[in-house]
Amino acid sequence: MSLHTDGFTLWFTGLSGAGKSTLATAVAEALAGSGRPIEILDGDEVRTNLSKGLGFSREDRDTNIRRIGFVARLLSRNGVIAITAAISPYRDTRDEVRRAHDARFVEVYVECPLHALVTRDVKGLYAKALRNEIAHFTGVSDPYEPPHAPEIHVRSDAESIEESRDKILAWLRANALIAAAAPPASTAASSAASILQTA
Repeated sequence: MSLHTDGFTLWFTGLSGAGKSTLATAVAEALAGSGRPIEILDGDEVRTNLSKGLGFSREDRDTNIRRIGFVARLLSRNGVIAITAAISPYRDTRDEVRRAHDARFVEVYVECPLHALVTRDVKGLYAKALRNEIAHFTGVSDPYEPPHAPEIHVRSDAESIEESRDKILAWLRANALIAAAAPPASTAASSAASILQTA
């Protein structure tokens, strides 16, 4: 019996500081009035609560992503909009999570070039990684494999949060995963008047 009539997973991937969590929250807030159940699985929070003790080796990163994917799969197949925000650096592990899903899996690549990330990094983590003061830092000393064909691709260095959010919402509407936006009141009134005139 299929339970994923309304649920789906929105999987944000991208480098640290690219804006995944910010965008995930913006999309969740935009959908909050829809009456649909929504859960955000943030990478940092999952590491604290579900993946405590894991490091940043390839094996530990994959374990962390599989755990996030498992929870997202359970949520989405039971009608929840599961929104994940984690670096998830390895393409084959993301694809593995996609294949395991029962409900629709929508990958969102939040792209941002390294120079922009270094500029916006108030904690100076990228600068430390570039000086070899932090090991296993994705995008510097550890690889990040961008998706070949994500469902949605946004550029956080070139788009505002609102522009990226609206691009994501438009894709979800176009693919019937969320309801179409209601027309403005003036448009609805004009349509009603037109119908009356031609009746």
